[in-house]
Amino acid sequence: MVFQHRVLHLAEGGLDRLQLLQNVDAVALFFQHSCNAPHLTLDAFQALDRGGCALVHASLNLMVCFDYFIPLTSIGYQGVRVDRRQWLQGMAGLTGLVALPAWARSGHGTDLRGLRVLAGTEFDLRVTSGHTRIDGRRGHTVLVNGQLPAPLLRWREGEQVTLRVTNALDEPTSIHWHGLLLPYRMDGVPGVSFPGIDPGETFTYRFPLRQAGTYWYHSHSGLQEQQGHYGPIVIEPRNGDAVAYDRELVIVLSDWSFEHPHRIFAKLKKMSDNYNFQQRTVGDFIAEAAKRGFDRAFANRTMWGAMRMNPTDIADVTAATYTYLINGHSPGENWTGLFALGERVRLRLINASAMTIFNVRIPGLPLNVVQADGQDVQPIEVGELQIGTAETFDVLVQPTQDRAYTLVAETNDRSGFARATLAPRMGMTAPVPPLRPRPTLTMKDMAMDHADRGHGAMDTSGKLAHSAVGHEKMAHAAMQHGAMDHSKMHHGTKGSEALDSAAMAASLEAPQRHDHPKGPGVVSLAMNPVNRLHEPPAGLEDVGHRVLVYTDLKSLQRVPDPRPPEREMELHLTSNMERYMWSFDGRRFAEVREPIVFRYGERLRLGLVNDTMMPHPIHLHGMFFELVTEAPPAHRPRKHTVVVKPGEKMAVDITADEPGEWVFHCHLLYHMHAGMMRIVSVRDTV
Repeated sequence: MVFQHRVLHLAEGGLDRLQLLQNVDAVALFFQHSCNAPHLTLDAFQALDRGGCALVHASLNLMVCFDYFIPLTSIGYQGVRVDRRQWLQGMAGLTGLVALPAWARSGHGTDLRGLRVLAGTEFDLRVTSGHTRIDGRRGHTVLVNGQLPAPLLRWREGEQVTLRVTNALDEPTSIHWHGLLLPYRMDGVPGVSFPGIDPGETFTYRFPLRQAGTYWYHSHSGLQEQQGHYGPIVIEPRNGDAVAYDRELVIVLSDWSFEHPHRIFAKLKKMSDNYNFQQRTVGDFIAEAAKRGFDRAFANRTMWGAMRMNPTDIADVTAATYTYLINGHSPGENWTGLFALGERVRLRLINASAMTIFNVRIPGLPLNVVQADGQDVQPIEVGELQIGTAETFDVLVQPTQDRAYTLVAETNDRSGFARATLAPRMGMTAPVPPLRPRPTLTMKDMAMDHADRGHGAMDTSGKLAHSAVGHEKMAHAAMQHGAMDHSKMHHGTKGSEALDSAAMAASLEAPQRHDHPKGPGVVSLAMNPVNRLHEPPAGLEDVGHRVLVYTDLKSLQRVPDPRPPEREMELHLTSNMERYMWSFDGRRFAEVREPIVFRYGERLRLGLVNDTMMPHPIHLHGMFFELVTEAPPAHRPRKHTVVVKPGEKMAVDITADEPGEWVFHCHLLYHMHAGMMRIVSVRDTV
């Protein structure tokens, strides 16, 4: 009993948790003895509890002891009986499991062979504050039904669902059903579609299911989404699936930080590149000078410095604070999905992150893309795809070898990755590819690369021909445009003829106007933005395999409304990146008094011009839109979220057939929080 007396002595002496951990020899001795002892006395557990460890209620049948979950068969006043095998298994494998739903647990993919069973039509969801463990470290979370990610909701097209959401937090909450077509009062955006759910209250969502596919849900209150308030949705087709498969695995990608999200935002406001630890160094300059010559390397650095811009500013929040998760598991925890040889496995990829764009690939397995944002597409085989924040893609893979495969989701700035394993048996692993070199921005990302348009001022690598324009002029020339009452732009002008794709293409190539307010929140404007839907994302241009681009996507079924647009309007994505100010048309959400008005039933074309040097996943609530590509209008891809590349000018066609007030915003959470959001009002009359 010496081990027990030592623990009791340490705890009764008033040592805090850190001091107790410093006496880890006694604790290790306690663990070692407990693994071989048939019984453990309650006094010893209580001593650990007083010393800083947490004694969990018997109803959970778990004890947290120095960041480990230990399963207990019983807890009583006479003592605790622990089976040795249970103890060892718990020490090895139960870290963080208390907050993981069954579908997200490693090795528990959903097998759909012959299974088409609804989860139900009525649900009770409870939003609570809790804790979870990532890599053994304890962090605060916002949980739905005590789970991270939130429960997988399985519905069937054509039925009506009822969801009673109870708020057990000490602050308001909400749930937005991302990508679903529903009455706007059920959309779940506080202050727009409903008041929100106050602490202690229950709100009932009720709506018919008018679609099938892969979707997700998340909080639209504050920054709760960053804290774990998100979960997947799978809606089964009413008349059978257009995609044949044997097994389904739901893959929820997310980013996790032990920092409070408001602290992250405060840091970004103080220094927008706070989390960028991949900036160019003296060593990079020496290497560039050796490759390109000193003069060109120096001119390149001078140019970026004069513009006060950073070519490595790919992502605002990076692996410096984030751990990237798949189904709540870190790369080290290695979530594993099982398959049988020869099966067609459907991977439902959902990017539920707050701020991260992922590049997804499975070395050794091609990805057959069959769905985008819940909408069936004509199958296209690729080696890699980028999935923007809030996007979903369904892909088919067919492993034919008795080995493991690594699913790697590398962040677009290459600072970190999420990782999972696909294998025929648990315990198998495959090599994890190393992080590839981080990409850098070029003049094209500033909409200043004219080489492809015959101007010859710059080449495609972003090098500036200094005889063409000086640094100061290039940095500020775009600021010389006059201001104009932009409210007129929102209502548009109905032309006598509808715009066809050729006319739109011509308009995209015209010199860009910036008829919107300017001020401290707008420091850069795209001088010559171009359509980049056909281009691979930054860093994926020369990877040696095919990369999915938006122009690869074609709707499998005929789109509901292929009419040409009756009118057009344009919105600019604007920012002062250094001061972390984000907006549409130079105005933050708090500064806008009037909504963007769509006329009910009209067909319109919305142009998006990215005046910033970052990609933005832009999401429209309540309606789908079609990307304006060279595909036949009846088969253009339908999406609810699209990533607009830096310096890009692209367009989407929208049928305004959902009356009500809807939110239109950047789905990078801190960009939206900073003001990159607007309200779209679909009305019978303007």
